[in-house]
Amino acid sequence: MGTTQLETVQEPKYWHLKTVLGEALDSDFSVGEILPNERELAARFGVARATLRQALEQLELEGRLQRRRGVGTTVAPPRVGVAVSTARHDWSEGGTGEAWQPVDCESAPAPAAVAATLNVGAEEPLHVVRRIRTGHGQVVAAELLYVPAASVPELSAIDAPSGAARARSVVRELHRLTLEGQDRSVELGSARADDAKELDRLPGAPVLVVTTRYLAAGGTAAVSVATYRADTCRLTFGDAGDLEISHPAQERQAS
Repeated sequence: MGTTQLETVQEPKYWHLKTVLGEALDSDFSVGEILPNERELAARFGVARATLRQALEQLELEGRLQRRRGVGTTVAPPRVGVAVSTARHDWSEGGTGEAWQPVDCESAPAPAAVAATLNVGAEEPLHVVRRIRTGHGQVVAAELLYVPAASVPELSAIDAPSGAARARSVVRELHRLTLEGQDRSVELGSARADDAKELDRLPGAPVLVVTTRYLAAGGTAAVSVATYRADTCRLTFGDAGDLEISHPAQERQAS
């Protein structure tokens, strides 16, 4: 058989450098340690800064490095395990542990794609609930929950006019719904400014975006757009269709 075109392509320089850097992280650096600046690293490994930057970006995507505001690039700790199941995730709130915590609620139109999914007008104001989720002492996800007024008809503006209290009221009213089902999609994305601030990431950092559509009364009752740190979380699907977040090192320890 002849040689295919792909078989003749050489490994990119940044990919080889990524492997070398990964070995250096294991032997020369400890978790949380700040790496030298790009100029020093490029000189140490004898590469151009553009090549170095590509390698660092790949290591960040793989969860080996973290870029933090005002700190620099540090060696990342192992990914944490966070369970995300359809049984617990939907409307769990408050308390301790790894529950979703309400942050705020505002009345605003949804993005065009969300409005189309909810079958509402592009300018129709919805309840937009912002929540965060913590795991192992750090924020691992930020969520925007889009809820049409028709899904929470008993919501009282007098009891909870705004803020976290309003967010809790919207979620509490959602508990009254009888869900007929839900579907999810997962994709790789880039952190928006608001999410990056919540997740202690830089804008544009790689994230995992989980979009969930909740079905009730023959239509879509609410849409959740949850943004997870790609350097912290890895999503896997269980036998029941639930989502679970785990770290490869945990799987090796269990085997």
